[in-house]
Amino acid sequence: METPVPGGYRPRVIDAWVQRYLRGFGCVVIDGAKWCGKTWTGLHHAASAIHLDDEDSRKRAEVAPRDVLEGARPRLVDEWQDAPQVWNAARRLIDDAGEKGQFIFTGSAVPPFDAMRHSGAGRFARLHMRPMSLYEMGKSTGAVSLAHLLAGGPLEPAAAHLTYRQAVRLICRGGWPGSLGEPEESALDLPGQYLRAVAESDISRADGVRRNPRKVDHVLRSLARNTATLASVTTIHADASAQSGPIDTVSPDAVRAYLTALDRIFVTEDLPSWRHEIRSKSQLYAAPKRHFVDPSLAVAALGASPAMVEADPNTAGFLFESLCVRDLRVYAQAAGGEVFHYHDNAGLEADAIVTTRDGTWGAVEVKMSGSRADEAARNLLRLKSKLAGQIPDPAFLLILTATGGAAHTRDDGVHLVPLDCLGP
Repeated sequence: METPVPGGYRPRVIDAWVQRYLRGFGCVVIDGAKWCGKTWTGLHHAASAIHLDDEDSRKRAEVAPRDVLEGARPRLVDEWQDAPQVWNAARRLIDDAGEKGQFIFTGSAVPPFDAMRHSGAGRFARLHMRPMSLYEMGKSTGAVSLAHLLAGGPLEPAAAHLTYRQAVRLICRGGWPGSLGEPEESALDLPGQYLRAVAESDISRADGVRRNPRKVDHVLRSLARNTATLASVTTIHADASAQSGPIDTVSPDAVRAYLTALDRIFVTEDLPSWRHEIRSKSQLYAAPKRHFVDPSLAVAALGASPAMVEADPNTAGFLFESLCVRDLRVYAQAAGGEVFHYHDNAGLEADAIVTTRDGTWGAVEVKMSGSRADEAARNLLRLKSKLAGQIPDPAFLLILTATGGAAHTRDDGVHLVPLDCLGP
């Protein structure tokens, strides 16, 4: 089924990397959660397209994978994992043509490894896409550039306008392109419908194992209750079991399988622990921090409304941290970087560590209110002091807030930036 390239495309931070990789590789593979905008981005950069979630197209691809790859280049192959035979067919066509920018593959699930008999090394470049950041949605001015901070640049003061109530509503709506411009009632329905599809079918499609939707709901709710924490599988299991009756109890091994399946369909994206080369006796916790790919999914899993979140500042704080992690990941990716968390056995923590390939790093603390900025700054300065002389000094120390006044640099050198000022 051919689809014309759409007009009215809203630019995404990942666009520059798609263009870069099209110039350097035969195929660009964009994976990520459903409804995060992969197809629209693919169409924006493609000259033709085929969608393999369409049954007729999928059947054609299974029988004659090379045929569905014929078309103007770059050709978008949407939801390619539904007919993984196209992977090797595309590899052969790329080798035969010897040209760059032949295909764009998009997918909302990781296919079984044996579906890709060849890794695609040297031919396929991979990109991970996330729901929209506040900057991409037009809810952040982007006056403070994360790339500029990573380069050691100074912070220019910038006005902020986000309120606590507005921050909560942005958390609950999420970064879904399909809800942009929609009234709040419609936008709030989307995350709940997303999780309903996950529980009833998508999680089972991840690995072919049929699962009880009620048990999936219990695990999702437990994950939501533990958003932005180091909750172990044991904790998730105990919390999920407390919600269920004897019939719906999920075993620890089943919880592990559920978590793996949720990761394969990009519903969750845990934040890994920072691994760095330091000669320190401090041991780092290897456990990841639990996050949904978008904080709106945690709100939906909890069955909460914006008013309920607003009335619970503690829960709102964890959800706001998840919102900040989502946006930091988008902006860090634009700079060729990654995001981690720091937690050592001495109790020293940082909510996020942004790193680049050359070893440049910056530390971030998240506080819903700027009133706790002094506490956050002391923590960041302790981290800098602890690592001094063992790794290069950080490019920046940053406090991200929802309501912190204007973006500025404090007297101690720590930047305080409301999230609606941050950009790539």
